[in-house]
This record gives sequence, structure tokens and C-alpha cells, in this order.
Amino acid sequence: MAHAAPTPGRPMGRMTVTPDIFSERTHRIARFGIPVVLGLVYGYWAAANRRGGGEITGWNILFGFVTAIAFTVLCIAVAVLAPKLKRELHSMTKSAFAGAAFGFLYSQTGASVLRSVTMSLLITAAIFAVFFYRYYTHEDAEGNPLPR
Repeated sequence: MAHAAPTPGRPMGRMTVTPDIFSERTHRIARFGIPVVLGLVYGYWAAANRRGGGEITGWNILFGFVTAIAFTVLCIAVAVLAPKLKRELHSMTKSAFAGAAFGFLYSQTGASVLRSVTMSLLITAAIFAVFFYRYYTHEDAEGNPLPR
């Protein structure tokens, strides 16, 4: 059996911090740039689902941009507000956003409302389980990272 030997000068059991290779400016740009790019992709996807392979019209383009703006605003709001909540609400907020986003896309394909809601709830439950497990195993009750 091979075990890692302790490194001289570094006590065992202390949490190591991963070096940050990006600057603070890059993190600021990414904090808002990623939701904008995701919003544009989401808007295009919603417009493509709605037209169902038919011709692209002005109303379809408008629908895609309005959807992209709404998704971007909500995504930024969730990204800013959710980390301030306790882990249960944090998990629920992010999973509800993801489930609602999926349900809206699914409803644009022409599926029934019942099927769209059912699929959305299933996706929300699955994502909630993953997020809750992650936050429950990596944070204490106040939201502080657990020492490794």
C-alpha cells in the first residue's frame, strides 16, 4: 500500500489553499460575463424550440432576446443572493431556478403543461439533491467552509 508521506514543514490535516491563477479583474468580468453568455445561448435555444425548425421571423428573434435578458437578470440575481442564504435555501434557490429554466425550455417544444411541470419538478428535485449534498458536506450550519 502506498501512502502519502508528510511533507516537512507542513503539518498533516491542514487545509491547503489552491492558488488563484486569475486576477481579481478576471473574476469580476466572469461573474457577469458567464450569465450573459449563458443567457444568449438560452435565448437562442428557446427561440429554436419555439419555431420548431420553421423559418426565423422577427418575432422569433425578439422572443429569443427577451428570453435571454430575463434569464440573464434572474441568473445574476440567483448568483448574488443565493450564497447569502442558509444551505437549504441556497440549494432550493439554485435548483428552483434550474428547474424553472428547464421547464420553460421544455414547454416551448409544444409539450403539455402537465408534462412540462412534471419534468421541471423532477429536474428540480435531482439538482436540489446534488446541491444540498454538496453544501451539507462542505459547509457548517452557518455556511462557513469545513476544514479539510
